[in-house]
Amino acid sequence: MEKLDRIIINPDVCLGQPTVRGTRITVSVILKMLAAGKSIQEVLEAYPELEAEDVQQAIKYAAWVVSDQINLVSAE
Repeated sequence: MEKLDRIIINPDVCLGQPTVRGTRITVSVILKMLAAGKSIQEVLEAYPELEAEDVQQAIKYAAWVVSDQINLVSAE
């Protein structure tokens, strides 16, 4: 897997949810905005402290997490 150096998990920040480093913006907030039809540019406008690479890494992180879940779903 490609190194995701912008996504961190810290039990003391946002209850341990994956966040963008140096912020309290969770991966789930970014993904929910994209799933609701917002563009990456709109996410960046809503959260000016983010960079485009932060959003890209949030998407890559989600894909990595889901790829682990595929094996669990297939086994059922």
